[in-house]
Amino acid sequence: MAKVIADQTPRLTSLSPGAGCACKLPLAKLEALFESMGPVGPAAGDLLIGAAEGDDAAVLRLDDERALVLTTDFFTPIVDDPEDWGRIAAANALSDVYAMGGRPLFAVNLAAWPGDGLDIAILGRVLRGGAQVAGEAGCFVAGGHTIDDPVPKYGLAVVGLADPAALLAMDRAAPGDQLILTKAVGTGVIATALKHGAAPDEVIRGAVASMTLLNAGASEAALAAGVRAATDVTGFGLLGHLHRMLAASGAAARVWAAAVPLLPGAADLAAGGFVSGGTRANTERMRPVTSLDAAVPAELAVLLHDAQTSGGLLLATPAGAAPALLGELRARGLPAALVGEVVPGESGHIDVHGNLVTGRVGQTDAGLRAGPPGRPPAGAGPGPGRFRVARTTDRSE
Repeated sequence: MAKVIADQTPRLTSLSPGAGCACKLPLAKLEALFESMGPVGPAAGDLLIGAAEGDDAAVLRLDDERALVLTTDFFTPIVDDPEDWGRIAAANALSDVYAMGGRPLFAVNLAAWPGDGLDIAILGRVLRGGAQVAGEAGCFVAGGHTIDDPVPKYGLAVVGLADPAALLAMDRAAPGDQLILTKAVGTGVIATALKHGAAPDEVIRGAVASMTLLNAGASEAALAAGVRAATDVTGFGLLGHLHRMLAASGAAARVWAAAVPLLPGAADLAAGGFVSGGTRANTERMRPVTSLDAAVPAELAVLLHDAQTSGGLLLATPAGAAPALLGELRARGLPAALVGEVVPGESGHIDVHGNLVTGRVGQTDAGLRAGPPGRPPAGAGPGPGRFRVARTTDRSE
């Protein structure tokens, strides 16, 4: 923990051992916690999605056309700029509403701040950043709650509105669905490098731009394409969130590692050992349910487990709708990529392929046309060739 010196403002990222969604409790610990609490009944009546479903948000039906979506998310500083931290935290909290197919209505701030030693005006800048992104989402911020805490934290509790007949839920993925990811991954390794003063400015700027981008457009496009299964990719990493979707849906998946879009600089930082504790926990939790091709470079394997903050949506898309949806997402300026497909198999299991792909998508659309044997289909993300073997240096948090 950094010591605050009079008349000297510390780096915000120095005030916490973790950063962003990497400071979440590990999935394995949460699973043990819920198991210790005993059985929780499934959602029933007007409660469409509750605790037992474990989705991105709770959903309560008001009538045949309207349902409330409720969620909350907050975390420790992931960047040093107060406004950027506020913007990222707000976009991250709002994302859960978009992941359910809803639109945010209003929110309240949740903030923890040192009562002494850290200028309260800095918190004001954090709140302004959050309000800016909430305003972009058309979401009112109506007050909030603060506590005195030596480790700063900020986020939102958000209420949204959705059509109960057109919800996106993580338990509806089906074999044959194409897996589309709407943002690049790598925020975790970049945030860890930033804490160590090792992230280049242009790499930080790229990560901030990605983390402050709302998932509103991706959600709208998914709904219009008839998608019904989705989740957002945050602290449990791409493979962790995909596993949860598959386990809830009773299906398996194959992922083409080389197709997963990466933020600029992320592969080099992963190779340099800038790996968060949250990412390491994700890797250990996913080991029993993931078959990782030996051809996958070590740093790319890290990034598949990388604890994301304000990541993109992972959309299990009906095969016939995937080409048009991928085109629409890219037309909206999103780095969307086809990264895999849902297949029959052991519930929750993921086969991660490196340079070779044993299955083919079988699409005839030019945007998703299967490529040469042994390659991901056209329309998938960037190909191999930009990775090197990771060094063994450990710069974890």
